[in-house]
Amino acid sequence: MNLSPNLRAALFMAISMAGFTINDALTKSVIGEMNAAQVMVVRGTFATILIGLLAWHSGVLRALGLIRQPLVAIRAIGEVGSTLCFLAALAQMPLANVSAILQALPLAVTMGAALFMNEPVGWRRWTAILVGFAGVLIIVRPGFEGFNSYALLALLCVAFCAVRDLITRRIPEGIPTLAVSFATALFVTIAGGVLVVPYGGWTDMTVTSTSLLFAAALLLIVGYQFIIMAMRVGDISFVAPFRYTALIWALLIGLLVFGEVPDTAMLVGAAIVVASGLYTLYRERHAGKTQPVIETTTPAMAPDGA
Repeated sequence: MNLSPNLRAALFMAISMAGFTINDALTKSVIGEMNAAQVMVVRGTFATILIGLLAWHSGVLRALGLIRQPLVAIRAIGEVGSTLCFLAALAQMPLANVSAILQALPLAVTMGAALFMNEPVGWRRWTAILVGFAGVLIIVRPGFEGFNSYALLALLCVAFCAVRDLITRRIPEGIPTLAVSFATALFVTIAGGVLVVPYGGWTDMTVTSTSLLFAAALLLIVGYQFIIMAMRVGDISFVAPFRYTALIWALLIGLLVFGEVPDTAMLVGAAIVVASGLYTLYRERHAGKTQPVIETTTPAMAPDGA
């Protein structure tokens, strides 16, 4: 069966989201055995090696000297902050709830681009942003029964990711994406090593936990490669909405693997966030100007330590 380029790109995006989400699930399954910093060290080491091999195969390692600039370092700091917040929230919240809150990232990037980069955002997109964050509040439900304080860390993770993505847009195009990813993975790994003792020290690892984190790192690379393939094969404005399939994967894995049954508030809030994001994508596609939401559909779209 021959698929059109856009349909193939959509399939690649769905596979990418599956890779990222299964990585999250594997990480969640071991995070009760060790602290977040140790997870960053182990998974980050595997990811750094794998990305390094990809960079070497692509000839990108010769360009590593280009990454020695403040913007790359600031981006890496944002990745460290988002990873720490993400892992803390993931350990204490259902997978689907964390994923649903993270779907607000495109809206946060659009808002940040308007506030700090003087990009034009009309009243319709501002309305979509406000409605989307209202959906996040429904998921978080502050002050109501079912409120989980770790949801605030998931929101902080979104803020760190938005800063990281806005900084990424300022990094010169001449610096290869793989070089930036390699530098970020290495930085996250080193940061995890520095934080291991403050976070409670090193825990002896089993073959199972080590294997799961290796598989998680491998799935990061799978997600990374398929999202690049999706961007290269299809029209970005067509492919971008399929990033929301991550939430479907999270719902299914949370239910089947962890026995997490989403409640009504979470489903309603998630639907509002996704609908707001899709409407913003629609407005950006028809505006034909800046597209900060579409640009979040990149290999750097989630806190993954890579």
